[in-house]
Amino acid sequence: MLERVNRLAREVLNGSKLSRRHAQMLLEIDSQPEIFALLSSANMIRQRFKGDKIDLCSIINAKSGRCPEDCKFCAQSARYNTDIEKFPLIDSSEIVSGAKRANARGANRFGIVTSGRRIKNKQELEQICESIKMISKEVCINRCASLGSLDEESASMLKEAGLHTYHHNLETAEGFFPTICTTHTYQERLKTIAIAKEAGFRICCGGIFGLGEGISDRVDFALALRELDVDMVPLNFLNPIPGTPLENMPLLHPLEVLKIIALFRFVLPEKDIKVCGGREKHLRSLQPLMYLAGANGTMLGDYLTTKGRDPEEDILEIIDLGLQPMNPLRTAQCGRNRKSGRLMSALSR
Repeated sequence: MLERVNRLAREVLNGSKLSRRHAQMLLEIDSQPEIFALLSSANMIRQRFKGDKIDLCSIINAKSGRCPEDCKFCAQSARYNTDIEKFPLIDSSEIVSGAKRANARGANRFGIVTSGRRIKNKQELEQICESIKMISKEVCINRCASLGSLDEESASMLKEAGLHTYHHNLETAEGFFPTICTTHTYQERLKTIAIAKEAGFRICCGGIFGLGEGISDRVDFALALRELDVDMVPLNFLNPIPGTPLENMPLLHPLEVLKIIALFRFVLPEKDIKVCGGREKHLRSLQPLMYLAGANGTMLGDYLTTKGRDPEEDILEIIDLGLQPMNPLRTAQCGRNRKSGRLMSALSR
């Protein structure tokens, strides 16, 4: 098996596509030596196609709660009784301040995220567009958004405002999707991705694991993203929220999480693969290994309704591994930012 893993890695490095059968085989690996060989191979693929740069993003919860959808993992659904803060779309000034904080912490990308199936009305859309325009003038950072379903007019307005990337997760494999959501379809999500691509956005599209899906679902999901040819793939892991239908789901074993990351690097060798929500709970002390399993990005700071890690810890961990944040925090363009002495010292080495 060790030689087979190495052979598959060589084939991927030489431009071959991993087959469904071999993808399934990689996820079924269960001995420690084979898992470590898989991680080593995934790391080589990351180094070949993505180098040692680590892409860092951050988000702001710009509109929280009261979502009419029934996604079973989501604390923001109005159908579940969860202890989260609920609020309407925040002011543009707050969004811009969030972008500045993200940039100061070292993020290369900043995402505006709103709850709900889609942007509520023209007024909300115009306010979000104004926020994007203000960020482009005041902050040296890539501009992203996750606003639910899109139509062509909304996509055009967001593009004109200066949005770089549109984020819209598929969440899981098509066959498993009805198990976690019944109020909209997988095809509706595909339609939004198609509209965003047509508008010229970079596409950030991934999903969440630990929902009760099987190995074959994970393989189907990875292959679906390859077929869609998305640009960035965020990998999230369920943080079971009290009050949601999945509140009692067990956490995945850290080595299982690392195998999933490695699989996605094998299947999507040239794409940006980011490990985001739930990494702290599922990987625990093995968080640094997510990069050695093939990830080349992560999310700094808090998530939508749950707390994240101290950004300085994440950045110093990257540097300690001999890797480099994508956007070094002291640049000619962004020289106005000021960092803590410990972080600046590390980044100047």
